[in-house]
Amino acid sequence: MRTQYDFRQGVRGKHFKAMQAGYTITIHNADGTTTVKHVVPKKGAVVLEPDIQAYFPDSESVNRTLRCLIPLLPPKRRAKIKKARPLG
Repeated sequence: MRTQYDFRQGVRGKHFKAMQAGYTITIHNADGTTTVKHVVPKKGAVVLEPDIQAYFPDSESVNRTLRCLIPLLPPKRRAKIKKARPLG
């Protein structure tokens, strides 16, 4: 973090509850119709900012990158590893 960043007035999780409650997407189709979708993120979902999405087009690329970063974390910050549940 750069020294010029000032987060003293910041609020952690400011938009978290609103995002978990869901959001509405309005799609304006080429034929002039409009489609409205209400989206509720799945538990554990992570939402990427648009500038980050350009570098990570799918879950596999995000997970691969995060796995490379885990060894750089201080030992006390590392979470206990949970075994993945099989799909289906």
